[in-house]
Amino acid sequence: MGASFDQGEDGRLHLAREGGHSHHRIVHAADVTGREIERALLDSVVRTPNITMFEHHFALDFLAHQEGATVTCHGVDTLDAVTGKVKRLIAGVTMLGAGGAGHIYVNTTNPLVATGDGVAMAHRAHAVISNMEFVQFHPTSLADEGLPVKPKDRHNAFLITEAVRGAGGILYNQAMERFMPWYDNRAELAPRDVVARSIDDQLKKRKESYVLLDISHKSREEILSHFPNIAAHCLKYGLDITKHPIPVVPAAHYMCGGVQTNLDGETSVKGLYAAGEVACTGLHGANRLGSNSMLEALVFAQRAVKPTIAYVQKLAGSHHAITEKAEWPRPKSLSSLIKEVVDDILNLTALKRRKMQEIMWEHVGLIRSTESLKTAQKKLCELQLDWEDEMYQKGWRPNMVHVKVCELRNLFLVSNLVVSSALARQESRGSHYVVDFPDLVESKRIPTKLFSTSSVHWQKYSGKDAVICIAE
Repeated sequence: MGASFDQGEDGRLHLAREGGHSHHRIVHAADVTGREIERALLDSVVRTPNITMFEHHFALDFLAHQEGATVTCHGVDTLDAVTGKVKRLIAGVTMLGAGGAGHIYVNTTNPLVATGDGVAMAHRAHAVISNMEFVQFHPTSLADEGLPVKPKDRHNAFLITEAVRGAGGILYNQAMERFMPWYDNRAELAPRDVVARSIDDQLKKRKESYVLLDISHKSREEILSHFPNIAAHCLKYGLDITKHPIPVVPAAHYMCGGVQTNLDGETSVKGLYAAGEVACTGLHGANRLGSNSMLEALVFAQRAVKPTIAYVQKLAGSHHAITEKAEWPRPKSLSSLIKEVVDDILNLTALKRRKMQEIMWEHVGLIRSTESLKTAQKKLCELQLDWEDEMYQKGWRPNMVHVKVCELRNLFLVSNLVVSSALARQESRGSHYVVDFPDLVESKRIPTKLFSTSSVHWQKYSGKDAVICIAE
């Protein structure tokens, strides 16, 4: 499709190595591989005449229909974020590629739109959700506090790729003591969860807010060749990484769990497929290896093509008599409310969102306990009820939709799924570490599965979300 990847002097693809890898195995485009893959894909989409893009449309809910124990997806309701109008898209096959949920936390490398919408929608449509306790925290996001010039209005942390450590970067505390060999004999090349918890331990012991990642012992040419984007970004805030170490701190980065699929992207809901971070294929286990996310997204999306075609061909010979208006009442935008009221609701929502993120960061972060998880569960419930009650008093009704309101509803739901999954796993495995159960238990090498406990119709339009956690 035209993606351009780095090549070595011999003309072959240049392969990078990241934490936990046994070999150099990562194809890359300098330090912006994801951007280059996305560019190539989007260019290809634009050049394909039979693909219609709906930009600035926010997915609200799947059009799910339940008969007995079988749930079928018939498309999706969307909200045009520019016009405020609801647009209904009827489809025989729906592919979900909605990304992650990093913004359940106050500090994340994820873009502002990573609010767990796909997982929340799938849960409301009764898709099985799996392994939500496994939230990966990237060990090295840029710590703004340690920069000579402080960034303003940053919505997400800037990622310092793991490839910096793979290329020889060394982690120091602020006393310039190299600390990773104290925690793991793989030192800086230990898996992400080990490095992130080691940094967290240093920060707590030394009462500091960041550690230092130093690559300046490498040649200037090598650094600027392999990490041009990182070098330019840091220089923008007064830091030359060819001469000085980079201040870093852990940040929420990737959801290893998500909507459960088989190896062909099929979910438990007929007609609904999923790929990428929103899916739980099993590939990542309890702790994703660096760059496997892009590998998974590309492979599983392509694998889903054949079964979707077969499903549509099967549908062609069948007939579904569904009364659309009765089955799926249309949501309404907030445009029926006066601007001052809408502004009040959005300001309230922003405040509650920040509080929700702080609860998750404090109680459901890198290191958890049964007590902290139960505290989070209680606080999240109280906060959501307060938010909904206050909005209702301002004129909001459950069938009204706005991007920011829907995002927070989804964030609350996904946060509760993470907490419920974490409480169910009474061991420490991969990115899930709980002090009450610090050891890995071999008999618990099983997925955590989450099922909705209510009917599709009741849950979708009541504004309430229910969850039961079952380990299979």
